[in-house]
Amino acid sequence: MNYNNKTVWITGASSGIGKELAIQFAELGASVILSARNVDKLTALKAELKGDGHLILPLDLAKPEEVLSKVTAAINELPAIDILINNGGISQRSLFLENDFKVYRQLMEVNYFGLVALTKAVLPSMVARKSGSVVAISSVAGKVGSKLRTGYSGTKFAVVGFMDCLRAEVKEHNIHCLTICPGFIKTAIAHNSLNPQGVAQNKSEQAIENGMDVKVAASKMINAINSKKDEVIVGQGLSGWAPTIKRFFPRLFNRLTAKVNFK
Repeated sequence: MNYNNKTVWITGASSGIGKELAIQFAELGASVILSARNVDKLTALKAELKGDGHLILPLDLAKPEEVLSKVTAAINELPAIDILINNGGISQRSLFLENDFKVYRQLMEVNYFGLVALTKAVLPSMVARKSGSVVAISSVAGKVGSKLRTGYSGTKFAVVGFMDCLRAEVKEHNIHCLTICPGFIKTAIAHNSLNPQGVAQNKSEQAIENGMDVKVAASKMINAINSKKDEVIVGQGLSGWAPTIKRFFPRLFNRLTAKVNFK
């Protein structure tokens, strides 16, 4: 794979999957636009990336209207975007009966509306060029539900549905749309997951710690982008097989979800 003279925009680039995608795309020759809230982490990452032409554009996905206006105003000043990777997001580990309602609003603003806003700002330039890829990092939790994730899973199901519809709408414009559904990937997602009050729980989970190495996961994601896939599951063990089990053995799956939690 050679991404020389290609520009890849990645949200949630300050850590985890987003950071590793940035590193690997830069190694493949791409110029990378890094977005997240933490400018210090983005600056450190930019210095680490191979090659030149990388940019930092801080965004707060929890403020989708601001994202839409900021990017729309700046889009003509940026390089042509070849690949937009909507990776930024936040998870949840809490029971519905215990959650504050604001948690659902917070999750939806970041995971869904932030993604829609950035795509809305970037897509017209891709359509004008009849070229580009829009990638959304959903989750296995966007294909199947489990305990402690009513808010998170709801947002990720929304992302899958949005991408299915967008794919159908922009096919005539030669735009590629890929939905990636990671399972358990070894990142800090568990530490950052929201508790019932909407605050990061700051603790690890065995399933995440034993998950797929983030470097391996990012490589698989880049392969899927390069192969112009529509949707892929990236995971190992039960988290990778969950959608298949749900499809063919729904009753068994429903019993399993009462005991096992998926990313």
